[in-house]
Parts: sequence; structure tokens; C-alpha cells
Amino acid sequence: MKRIIVIAAIAAVAACSKPAPAPEATSEAPIEAAADASPSAAGEATSLAADGKPSVGMYKVTTGDGKVFMEEVKPDGTYVQTEGGKVTQTGKWVQKSPSEYCATKDEAGAKEECNVEGIDAKGVWTSKDPEGHVATVERVG
Repeated sequence: MKRIIVIAAIAAVAACSKPAPAPEATSEAPIEAAADASPSAAGEATSLAADGKPSVGMYKVTTGDGKVFMEEVKPDGTYVQTEGGKVTQTGKWVQKSPSEYCATKDEAGAKEECNVEGIDAKGVWTSKDPEGHVATVERVG
């Protein structure tokens, strides 16, 4: 009798312990795959500039004394400044927040300098360097 009870108990446990079914494909699977293909997954951080758009792009910068230059902010973390079509400066950049853009010139002993950026009440994008000089920034292209 004890053997019958033991065999019945084993059979009952075996019947209850079915392997879990394989998860069904859902609409979330393509979303996860798309997220894995994002620039962040490829090693490029997507940062936002003061205007709320990605930091990468071409900009026209006008300094307080009227000097105008173009700055190309590249996805590989480098930038190139040009004046009149000639390269005047290169370096590395990082957008720490929409209000803090930092750059390090490609020069021996150069240190990172961070500008405070924002959009004023009139919709003008300004960038203030560590010395307090203010420039206006326009996204182009």
C-alpha cells in the first residue's frame, strides 16, 4: 500500500512539473531590437543641445565682438571650427547637459573649458564661456 501511495505521489508531482512554455513573440520584441540599434548601443551617446535637438550638427557662432565662425560638432566626439572656409581650431567636445557644452582644444596642455548655454526669453541661443564672454549660436543645415 505504501508503494502505491509513493508511486501515486511521484506521478502527481511529475504531472504538475511541466516545463514552462516558450515565451510567445510579442510586439515588444521589435522595439527591443530597434533600441539595440540606437546610436547609444553603438557607443555614441545621444546628447541634447540647448535647443533640445541632438548636439551633433553645424553651428554658426557670433561672438560678442562680432567675429563669426562655423563649428561642426561631429558624432565621434570631435569638433572643427572654421572661419572663411579655413580650419582655425579642432578638438574634442562633450555635452554634459543641455546647458553645459564643454570642449578641449587639440593643443598641447589644453584643458577642458565649459560654456553655459541656454535659450533666452526672446528665443536667442546664447553661450557664455568661463571668462564671461557671451556668443550667440545658430544651428544651420
